[in-house]
Amino acid sequence: MLEAIAFLIIGLGFLVWSADKLVYGAAALARNFGISPLVIGMTILAMGSSAPEMMVSATAALDGKTDTAVGNVLGSNIANIALILGITALIKPLSISSAVIRRELPLMIGVTLLAGALLWDSYLGFYEGILLFVLFAAFLFAMLQISRREKSNGDAFIEEQESEIPEGVSNIKAAMWVVVGLIVLPISADMLVNNAVVIAKYFGMSDLVIGLTIIAVGTSLPELAASLAGVMKGEDDMAVGNIIGSNVFNILAVMGIPGILNPSILSEFAMGRDFWVMLGVSLLLVVMALGKSRSVNRIEGGALVVCFLAYQGYLLMNMSA
Repeated sequence: MLEAIAFLIIGLGFLVWSADKLVYGAAALARNFGISPLVIGMTILAMGSSAPEMMVSATAALDGKTDTAVGNVLGSNIANIALILGITALIKPLSISSAVIRRELPLMIGVTLLAGALLWDSYLGFYEGILLFVLFAAFLFAMLQISRREKSNGDAFIEEQESEIPEGVSNIKAAMWVVVGLIVLPISADMLVNNAVVIAKYFGMSDLVIGLTIIAVGTSLPELAASLAGVMKGEDDMAVGNIIGSNVFNILAVMGIPGILNPSILSEFAMGRDFWVMLGVSLLLVVMALGKSRSVNRIEGGALVVCFLAYQGYLLMNMSA
């Protein structure tokens, strides 16, 4: 048991590290080949923080653990808002001024409602997975078109995102990190999922709950790092934007993966319990962010963290559900 916990932590560490190196190398190569910083920022960097969820989702689906894959999506989205934004706001209240952020929040709610519609019958099918990927491609295309217009107006979020793209990295070094990331990422994801299953069986946890707890929190670490880095540099829009973008990517891309790789009947609790928690914290964020103050203050951040801890506590008291 202790061995499984140790390997899970090691796998999680390498998962986050390899995802970061893969994105770093890919972004540097794209810049070197003359791809627009705006395109890199809205695609490679924006999807980079969701790379761990994508790889874990694929690994779990191929292992026949579709509940774990879907639980990872729902749990990660809940953790992104309630835990990560909550902690970030406790450190420094988040002001939200970017037009991109204000536009993406309703989109996040719309995508969340779409997830509810697809999960309503507790079945995630192949064509539903295809639909999610088609919508994901459409979302990327639309965001690129909109962001090109916003860039001319000096949008803070876009400027902050472009500043994260690495410069002065040789093609050889960038390619090396891409190769390392592509090798280590699937290995670490497999290590994480396999040992999470061992732990789940030991404690009598369902596949869904292991995805909602250990795996969800673990794969959300890149978002935590990005949000904390953003707020410490005074880039509040970046901190919130990473969370909103990650949640949209998780539903459209990450949840589409198990639908395509392993269409399955899901636990009734995914829709009956966890979807509503995800929708609830998403709406709570909208109320906070689009209210009169256009901010998430420390009291609101503390409330989000309390919600997350209460939810996790409930899950751990009902581990077999």
